[in-house]
Amino acid sequence: MVKLNKIYTRTGDDGTTGLVDGSRVAKASALIAAIGDVDEANSAIGLAVLHADDATATALRRIQNDLFDLGADLATPLAIDGALRIVPAQIERLEAEIDAMTARLQPLTSFVLPGGTAAASALHLARAITRRAERQAVAVEPPVGAGALAYLNRLSDWLFCAARRANDGGASDILWVPGAER
Repeated sequence: MVKLNKIYTRTGDDGTTGLVDGSRVAKASALIAAIGDVDEANSAIGLAVLHADDATATALRRIQNDLFDLGADLATPLAIDGALRIVPAQIERLEAEIDAMTARLQPLTSFVLPGGTAAASALHLARAITRRAERQAVAVEPPVGAGALAYLNRLSDWLFCAARRANDGGASDILWVPGAER
């Protein structure tokens, strides 16, 4: 388990941060930007929990834990054996939940504007931040693990479906009307 006796260490005062293997990288690197975007997505999910129904809140808390696993995955060079990594079961669970949610949603007839209920709006915000985290993770060199990328991709889909579910199963979705404001 992690034990933090002191919050500040002063080791990052030079603009670097430590990875799991003890190496140091610039805080401005694509890797640290991706880890930061994952943290921001996790924070937005924490906000969404405040507006979510009990079942969604429970799932979101599990996802928040998964995102800490994902952060550890990103912060550990791929060459390290036995590291905490996103595993296929975590991705498959998201897929099964997406399928279950989709089966109960009204069919899409247009793109959905982010918004609707407070819960849906918070979930859409978390989805957009998750998409940014995914884009940033794809940009990391050397590449990050495929499981981490797949998890972020599925998570944004999960959050989209959960937002639609929070909008009365899609009935309260705000649909895009092309050219409506011309």
